[in-house]
Amino acid sequence: MLGIGGKIVLLLCIAASVGLFLRAVIFRVRLLRLGKSEPRFDRVGDRLRNFVLNVCFQKSLFERPFPGLMHALVFWGFVAFLLATINHVGEGLMEGFSIFFGARVGAYYWGFVDLFGVLVLIGILALAFRRYVLRPDCLTLPSTESAVIIALITSLMVTYILGEAFRMAIETTAADDFRFAGAFIAKGLASTGVSKSALNAGFLVCWWIHILAILFFLVYIPQSKHTHLLACPFNEFFLSLKPRGELTTLDLEDEEAESFGVAKINEFTWKDLLDLYSCIECGRCQDNCPAHLSEKPLTPKGLIVDLKHHLLEVGPRLLQKRGEVSADTQQAEDDVPTLPSNVISDDTLWACTTCGACVEHCPICIEQMPKIVDMRRYLVLMESKFPPEAVAVFKNMETNSNPWGIGWAERADWAKELDVKKISENPDAEILFWVGCSGAFDERNKRVSTALVKILKAAGVNFAILGEEEKCCGDSARRLGNEYLFQMMAQENVETLNKYKVKKIVATCPHGFNTLKNEYPRFGGNYEVVHHTQLIADLIRSGKIKLKGGSSGALAYHDSCYLGRYNSVYDEPREALKAAGFSVTPLDRQYRSSLCCGAGGGRMWLEETIGTRINEMRTKEIVEKGVELIGTACPFCLTMIEDGVKELDKAESVRTRDLAEIVADRLVES
Repeated sequence: MLGIGGKIVLLLCIAASVGLFLRAVIFRVRLLRLGKSEPRFDRVGDRLRNFVLNVCFQKSLFERPFPGLMHALVFWGFVAFLLATINHVGEGLMEGFSIFFGARVGAYYWGFVDLFGVLVLIGILALAFRRYVLRPDCLTLPSTESAVIIALITSLMVTYILGEAFRMAIETTAADDFRFAGAFIAKGLASTGVSKSALNAGFLVCWWIHILAILFFLVYIPQSKHTHLLACPFNEFFLSLKPRGELTTLDLEDEEAESFGVAKINEFTWKDLLDLYSCIECGRCQDNCPAHLSEKPLTPKGLIVDLKHHLLEVGPRLLQKRGEVSADTQQAEDDVPTLPSNVISDDTLWACTTCGACVEHCPICIEQMPKIVDMRRYLVLMESKFPPEAVAVFKNMETNSNPWGIGWAERADWAKELDVKKISENPDAEILFWVGCSGAFDERNKRVSTALVKILKAAGVNFAILGEEEKCCGDSARRLGNEYLFQMMAQENVETLNKYKVKKIVATCPHGFNTLKNEYPRFGGNYEVVHHTQLIADLIRSGKIKLKGGSSGALAYHDSCYLGRYNSVYDEPREALKAAGFSVTPLDRQYRSSLCCGAGGGRMWLEETIGTRINEMRTKEIVEKGVELIGTACPFCLTMIEDGVKELDKAESVRTRDLAEIVADRLVES
């Protein structure tokens, strides 16, 4: 098809584009290697399954059907065109080249490619319309890079279809039997009486534009924000398989560690840096982020993009001196600014409620929230820099093992009149009731503890509490960045629990539930941990407790982040509420899309001075459903939503109650 000169030009273009592509990719891989090591090669079977579902079938994109389908069409189209591209290059170098053995196989394939050529055009034009005309808030303002990609993909599809139409207008073969798009245009060209030489020239122009666009695309991808096209498949494969609620554990006894937490970009792991390349800037994370929705400075997308730009800016300096033991090496690292307070503002880091919505809704498995906690750790452990309210909280936890600072000896006072035995008095207890700080010290949540005791006794459950031996689980300390304080409390609690050979624990607080279940195993604490909503649902199912019949009316149920997104407990609370005679009114944000109450990540103890109060925003959403009762399953949520009801002047008409209180009121007395 091409003369000798054309073949030489083609080969030179291919060599140049492949060389530039590899150079850019190698550079970015070298930047990844700046990160710390992290094992992500375990459970290969699970990783392959996730890869097939999320990459091959694009499952995670379909949470939003329209843009998800359009993106999927473009992706599948590129996969469909892989062989076509190889064949196009081969045709240019060798007359009559075909990678297919048998005309019929080729005909089916080229018909398949024709179909996807049209579908990709539909997909990319629809996405362009969404980005440039509809312009949803979640998308970054239209950029030159986005326009280039849209133009490239459009030109690739148009030149392919037109090129084949020009060729088919000259002569068709058996391989063209199913090329419907090209055939349709070819008929129109043939009817115009265009000369064969003009048709051939048109084919060659389209062929060259198509090939050059592919080669330019190859060079452009790794040097633009669309690096995600290369990084995403790997990010999906290497996604975290550990429990959502488990944070990394710092080795605080590492004498060689220069600092703890993440201060500089090269202190993240290689997987953290891969996350930065993978972001497609779709905005799903910020659409579900309570901090962003309440006008705080944090947007998870902005955080990842800012970190990526910083990596690309300072990475070359770090690479230049890497491996050299010299004063220049130290100078290069010293010149790199710390991330907290410089690249990422303190207000941004402290705005996070660690609700996990960003991680949950990211279609490509980016882990935004753990990065925030890692940077908080540096501020707290290395710079002693944290919100002023946290000073008292940390001190109270250190001295009295609870955030309020109430004397530890009073931890069991709530149960004095309830005939509840301590595990030291009842070492054969079937279940240990982990009361938690709120359940032991907060006046409102003491009523929840009392309600659960009533239910356990009605079911004949042999249970006990730790009493004064129970300490704060450490959740707030850890998520506020005080890893040292958390580990100290975790080790003390595990020592106590193991001393009594505890096997099963029930907790009313999802934060304690998550910590005991997912984080204490790292410290030798391996127990069966259930949330009280799970236990109550099981007691109802098994008939160990009976509830009064009849309808109790409607209520709205608020999903706790640490119970729902972190531990996938959604059905049991609703099952128990329905058994109690209530119909559960659907909320606009519920289940995995539930909006945080604002208390997670240690925010329970911090002032909220920027933007709208998250608890008020969440409560307003619920109250607008017209319900008179709001059900919760978390002491933090109960406090925050009850306060929100008061702020909205709805305390006279709307009550907020924990599920344990609701069920306890409906118990049939034996």
